[in-house]
Amino acid sequence: MITLSASDARLSQLWAQGLLGARQKGPGLVPYLGAVQLDTISVFARSHELVLYARRGPVGRAAAESMLWDSETFEYWGHAASVLPLSDWPLFAPRREIWRERIRDSSIDKSVFKEVRKRLADGPATANQLGGAKTGGSWWDWSQSKWAVESLLGSGEVVCMSRKGFQRVYDLADRRVPGDLIAMELPRAECHRRLVAASGRHLGVATLGDLADYYRLKVRDVVPVVAETGLVQVEVKEWKKKAWANPEALEATSSAGRHRHVTTLLSPFDSLVWDRARAERVFGFAHRLEAYVPKEKRVHGYYTMPVLAGGRIVGKVDPARKDGALLARRVTIDSASAVSSVAKALASAARWIGSETVVVETVEPPSAAADLREALA
Repeated sequence: MITLSASDARLSQLWAQGLLGARQKGPGLVPYLGAVQLDTISVFARSHELVLYARRGPVGRAAAESMLWDSETFEYWGHAASVLPLSDWPLFAPRREIWRERIRDSSIDKSVFKEVRKRLADGPATANQLGGAKTGGSWWDWSQSKWAVESLLGSGEVVCMSRKGFQRVYDLADRRVPGDLIAMELPRAECHRRLVAASGRHLGVATLGDLADYYRLKVRDVVPVVAETGLVQVEVKEWKKKAWANPEALEATSSAGRHRHVTTLLSPFDSLVWDRARAERVFGFAHRLEAYVPKEKRVHGYYTMPVLAGGRIVGKVDPARKDGALLARRVTIDSASAVSSVAKALASAARWIGSETVVVETVEPPSAAADLREALA
């Protein structure tokens, strides 16, 4: 069995995630990552824009949207709400079957489903155009038409291949998804095998739990198929559990010293760190999203973003925009040697949003504040 150091495993994940070596060029980032998670929160950019920025550099919003949405991508429940390669449509058949069962047991009047289908037959529509997304209550207080169209999206009768003002644009799957993909019927185990193989490609080195989490499978779905994926079993010295590796990632890791590292802010929903347990094991990055935590109880901030530099996570930033500047409401720096990297990441992000100014509020430890401000100046 191949034995790897924790550093080898970390470099393999960085390589597999497009964060080791030259920045990725041209289209095709969604197939490269397998899934780009979407999120409604936007502090100075939306999560998917940050994912693209980390790998492609300072691309504009229009370019980011065109890289994300095209005729070869669709939105579905991959890792949460994610943009996925359209070629992966057949692999989510088991998930669509679960949604079909929910529709059969749904308390929503069947006439609502009928009306939604009828409206979409006339062309694509947002939830508002279908009758309104909400009834005026809490976040999940959706209208009957919104519940119906989301259920049809889950079941595969409806597809989302773009967003408008961050609202899903729904359309009939028969009209947008190629017939050969719709007709492709794979056994449940084969769907799982292909998804696990994809997880291994996108992670480089991963435990069974990591492989399951990437596409939100269960470990019990992974175990029967992992040996047939082309991944090889390895031992990572500092990990407690056995792992599986993509041979291409192992080969790339052997020459990792010749690759360049990226210095950047990462979205907390970036696929490099979206699995909190994996991020802590691989990068020592312990993180809890505090956007929904009362302000007085937050430790690191509303939308804490890790700072990646030299192949490691060297700090955290809670950013915002204020009067045209990038505001760093709270900056946590792991060591004195990381100050210049954190400053570089902040300055680059500021230039990306069209600002030459970074305003720093709180710094932890306080002794690093003067050095950080001097580096930014």
